[in-house]
Amino acid sequence: MAEIHPTAIVDSGARLGERVRIGPYCVVGPHVELGPGVELVSHVVVAGHTNIGAESRVYPFASLGHPPQDLKYKGEPSRLLIGQHCVIREHATMNPGTAGGGMITRVGDNGLFMNGIHVAHDCQVGSNVIMASNATIGGHVQVGDFAFLGGLSAVHQFVRIGPHAMIGGMTGVEADVIPFGLVMGDRARLSGLNMVGLKRRGFSRKEIHELRTAYRLLFAQEGTMAERLEDVASIYAASKPVMALAEFIRSDSARSICLPKQEHAA
Repeated sequence: MAEIHPTAIVDSGARLGERVRIGPYCVVGPHVELGPGVELVSHVVVAGHTNIGAESRVYPFASLGHPPQDLKYKGEPSRLLIGQHCVIREHATMNPGTAGGGMITRVGDNGLFMNGIHVAHDCQVGSNVIMASNATIGGHVQVGDFAFLGGLSAVHQFVRIGPHAMIGGMTGVEADVIPFGLVMGDRARLSGLNMVGLKRRGFSRKEIHELRTAYRLLFAQEGTMAERLEDVASIYAASKPVMALAEFIRSDSARSICLPKQEHAA
């Protein structure tokens, strides 16, 4: 049974799972679904067609599910889906999708979204993602599992952030970031691989060595990117991390790939 503070306003149409706790001055709309064990600490507003997964916790003044900040949005019943075991801190904002982007903004499980972050319409955010304070991702951005976005960073719409990538604090990202990549700067440039993240995630020394060697080959000065990509894919066909990197670069994208400043390996 849900526990609802007397000052909270919860629409009768909202669906509340077992052990949901809704604190003081929260507002929950008619199309909202809160999974088992979800907690809205206080002063949280959840609107629209928003689903929050089990055991997630939302802190004061977060705003989830209000209309997208997109002039093309015409009131369509798009959705915001938030996974299980997420922590969403103060003043965070997340918007649902639009007709032009598939109608769904999706956030995976086990995410940590610090104060003031923004997830815009039609974003697809993986699991175990960390967005540090005031990090912002524009519309249609894709963020892979275990990615880390530093404080005050900003990601341009339609950019892809690969799994295990790290975005430095106060970095503006206008191009796709490769899996395992580390980018930083006023306008993001590749600065190598996210070595701290690779070690924390338990990648073996062999896998890390293969990734480092493949990185140097990919961003060397000799030949074209297409030629270097084929060489890397041939040499490291048995390496899953390297092949994941190669497939990311091969995939169609609205953006170019973020490169090292000098266009060679760091």
